[in-house]
Amino acid sequence: MVDKRKNRLRRARKSRLRILAGERYRLSVHRTPRHIYAQVISPEGGQTVASASSLDPKIRKNLASGGGIFAAQAVGKEIAQRALEKDIKVMAFDRSGFRYHGRIKALADAVREEGVSI
Repeated sequence: MVDKRKNRLRRARKSRLRILAGERYRLSVHRTPRHIYAQVISPEGGQTVASASSLDPKIRKNLASGGGIFAAQAVGKEIAQRALEKDIKVMAFDRSGFRYHGRIKALADAVREEGVSI
């Protein structure tokens, strides 16, 4: 029997190994049906440098739903601004095994529009 979650985690583990070899900041994304979360993780020690989600009050007040493409775009813009405040302009995109499609793609495009290279 195929387990979707197990397959996603296998893909995530495989891509993370490649990202960690590059020693760059990592933009990690997680999505649920109701919300989307993003965090910038440092290459040394794996500490979170910046984070944003559709649950943040600043983002949430402008959204009808926390799980759609508009929420992903808002989270992408916010995480990019927070990364630029910390002078982080280049990151590796860790999509956590999710397909580069829909909300994941919308978040990545919003980060790029703000001037961060991923």
